[in-house]
Amino acid sequence: MKRAAFLTLLIFFFNTVSLWGAEAKKAIEVFPSTPFYQYIIYETLAIFWIAIIGLIVIIRMKLREIERVQKLGLDAPVKENNEKQTGGDNAP
Repeated sequence: MKRAAFLTLLIFFFNTVSLWGAEAKKAIEVFPSTPFYQYIIYETLAIFWIAIIGLIVIIRMKLREIERVQKLGLDAPVKENNEKQTGGDNAP
């Protein structure tokens, strides 16, 4: 029984593999064949990649600005001095 089931599955598998190969041989059009639509697709891709590069540049600039602020110590919390300040008009 196990052998018959195994042979059935094996035959079914080989039949489906041959069908996959037949489908792979078909030419699938990904891009349209008219020049006008091809131009639109390539223009859109170019704008997309320019936008991605622009976003990377902006993120890099913001990270450098954050590092600069941290080096200056401007992000540290301000410590309040609770002592009474002496001086003013009565200072010696």
